[in-house]
Amino acid sequence: MTNSRWTQSLLQYGGLLAVLVLLIFIFSVSSENFFQTSTLVTIANQVPDLTFLAVGMTLVLIVGGIDLSVGSLLALSSAVLGVLMAHRGWSIWPSLGVAMLVSGVGGMINGSLSVGFRIPSFIVTLGMLEMARGATKVVTDSQSVYIGSRVEWFGQPLPGILLSPAFLTAVLAVIIGQFVLTRTVFGRYCVAIGTNAEAVRMSGIRSAPYSIAVFGISGLMCGLAGLAQTSRLSTADPNGAIGMELAAIAACVIGGTSLMGGRGSVISSFIGVLIIQVLRTGLAQIGVSDANKQIITGLVIVVAVMLDAVRSHWGKSK
Repeated sequence: MTNSRWTQSLLQYGGLLAVLVLLIFIFSVSSENFFQTSTLVTIANQVPDLTFLAVGMTLVLIVGGIDLSVGSLLALSSAVLGVLMAHRGWSIWPSLGVAMLVSGVGGMINGSLSVGFRIPSFIVTLGMLEMARGATKVVTDSQSVYIGSRVEWFGQPLPGILLSPAFLTAVLAVIIGQFVLTRTVFGRYCVAIGTNAEAVRMSGIRSAPYSIAVFGISGLMCGLAGLAQTSRLSTADPNGAIGMELAAIAACVIGGTSLMGGRGSVISSFIGVLIIQVLRTGLAQIGVSDANKQIITGLVIVVAVMLDAVRSHWGKSK
């Protein structure tokens, strides 16, 4: 059993890492400027916001849900952070606490409505996407809020290690998320709910609190993502993070998380984030237009979904 687990982990992570290394090799050959410390450091320090979203999205997908509101909740938390710091004179940590509270409540509302009224999470979170985006514009009066050096430090590389506090915090979130998923009762119940919710119910376990909780966690991750993005841009942008919900879902799917629920890995989703960012950066460096970048990235996502379907079918037929 132990050998089987090791083999499965090796195939899962090894395959993704092989894809990541292959992409780095291809772009290093195609562009003389790609395989440089500055480029790799830039890639690492651009992924924290998407990484936070992918951590929360992985848990949501595992229980059989989906969260289309994460981009808008990110923007809303960023707006709250920006207004409190720039207009109210608050320091970063109390501002972050309020921002995470707002996005966390948004996530809890998503979960409560979806579970309580048995509405597909696709519909509920689509509505939250619009409401949170509208609230963001109300909070900022549809104007960008400049914060500057009071928040920039979180997204800037630290001397010596060249990695930002945002990146290190994102890696910590990945480690904690993977531990919760694989080493706690909460994580095991989440996987069980996504695999067979009816069986969980028949065994006497109430699945509702767990399903609501993962949406709340997703909302909290949006708050951290808002801080990461704001620190990188020095500004809270009411139009920021548009479409990031799709990038978060794509990273999870590329990492092998099933859209049908019951299977996923936070570490794999993180590798999926790195693959997406390497792909974006590499295509930009070799001069691929934005339109063609979208086509190629979309193709990669479709292939990943197809491979997931084939893997699921193969697993059931064994």
